[in-house]
Amino acid sequence: MPEIVNGLKPGKKRKRKDEEPEIRKKSRRAPKAQERHLQEDILGLEQKILESRTNYNSIHNLLDYVRVEISADEKDVLAAVALCRVFCRLMAAGNLNKPQDKASNEVTIVQWLKGKLQEYEDELLRLLENEDTGRQSTALTLLMRLVKEEATHLDKSDEAVWRDGLFQRLLRTMVKDGVAEDTRKDLIEKYVEEYDDIRYYTFARLADISSKDASETVLQNTLSILAAIESIPGSGEDLQDFYISPHSKAKHDLYSLTAHKRQAQKAWMALLRQPHTKAQRKSILDLTSHRIAPWFLKPELLLDFLTDSFNMGGSTSLMALSGLFYLIQHKNLDYPQFYPKLYSLLDSQILHSKHRSRFFRLLDTFLASTHLPAALVASFIKRLSRLTLHAPPSGIVVVVPWIYNLLKNHPSCTFMIHRNSELDKEEDEGSLLRYGDPFRMDEMDPMETDAIDSSLWEIQMLQTHYHPNVATIAKIISEQFTKQAYNLEDFLDHSYGTMLDAELKKDVKKAPEIEHEIPKRIFLKHDKGSGKEDSLLVKLWNFG
Repeated sequence: MPEIVNGLKPGKKRKRKDEEPEIRKKSRRAPKAQERHLQEDILGLEQKILESRTNYNSIHNLLDYVRVEISADEKDVLAAVALCRVFCRLMAAGNLNKPQDKASNEVTIVQWLKGKLQEYEDELLRLLENEDTGRQSTALTLLMRLVKEEATHLDKSDEAVWRDGLFQRLLRTMVKDGVAEDTRKDLIEKYVEEYDDIRYYTFARLADISSKDASETVLQNTLSILAAIESIPGSGEDLQDFYISPHSKAKHDLYSLTAHKRQAQKAWMALLRQPHTKAQRKSILDLTSHRIAPWFLKPELLLDFLTDSFNMGGSTSLMALSGLFYLIQHKNLDYPQFYPKLYSLLDSQILHSKHRSRFFRLLDTFLASTHLPAALVASFIKRLSRLTLHAPPSGIVVVVPWIYNLLKNHPSCTFMIHRNSELDKEEDEGSLLRYGDPFRMDEMDPMETDAIDSSLWEIQMLQTHYHPNVATIAKIISEQFTKQAYNLEDFLDHSYGTMLDAELKKDVKKAPEIEHEIPKRIFLKHDKGSGKEDSLLVKLWNFG
């Protein structure tokens, strides 16, 4: 009996290897054919629904496609798009409104259709939390289309559509953890920033969400949505772009700029009242001047949040003062304690802080006015001069040009440069001798430090600093003030590393002097008769 070799009977030819690609080609065509068949099936169901009311049960079949968890052929997306077209046409035809004759069969059909519409909306909201961002984007587009059609064709009031309807459920889903940041960005760019009514009701709904849910995830996502809203209308005439025209155009809040700002203020205040992480608080403070305060009808409502943030200390305090300064400068807010609070930030750590460059940028802005009292400016100059005595070189090279610019803007403070300190033997409180410097370092009120009667002997001491760059730049105080001002940006980003790199890159014009003879013995005595003198270290200590 002939043997079977490798599972093949004798006389049957073995398949050649070059025939295998044809088999692969056929297997590749199969999914495309299957996908085509699926599309035709879904389109056929859609067409049947629109042709006759007797085919409404096909809506259930399409919903089954949408409910598929994972679909490589995207049958859920295809079915979701088809159902959106179906429900939009049914709503446009009035098939989801209550019939006027209230016949029992008509009412039953409308209720059944509304139930299926509710199921469809639930499935779209589920797709909005899908891991695939492409499905999320599609679900967002379909949901917003349904919002528009429901508001246009269903017998609902404006408030019912936006407050209790699909839009509210959409925003509640958008602040959940499952929605990607890119999807929230799409919502802002395509809808909130484009349409005034969507922005108005987004503020209103987010205010409700923030006041009821204080979880960290919801607060963070709510903050990301509010922070991304950039467009602020300048007047009521700018409120013309509506996604859905209001049913009652007479005296509607959508046409009022004050109403828009009131909703924005309400949304931000609901968020500010909740507990925040340190990172969230810094994000809010960073947005205060250009994203938050312009929306507020009553900017003084921000004071409590800014004051609490200042009391936290560190860079948070500095960012809080930035918000306060904006309110003082642009909103005419009266806050007498601003400069005392700013002065209190000048402690021994400020010139060592990693936020030093940001601090000096803001400090330069806060003290830019030439109408500030000379006593106040002198206190800032003197305190920073004193702090340079214990500061790193990278911090000193910022302070000296900053003092130069401040002296140029306030010539009445230049007397501090030329005043000589003499020994004052009068005893003050505490029986301490005052050695010619009336400045009181421990006084926290910048108007009461007597700095205007002091001198800048600290800067003169820096002229003999061990670092050559510091010594050179400190000498500008002793020279004529011919330069109009120094650009602080040239000095703010210096560190030990940058200063060392700058020294290493310099061209050496003169070689440094070195010892001509290397000693052979440092810790031990030289042999007698060698004629060499022992080092000072050996003379002082015995290492034997």
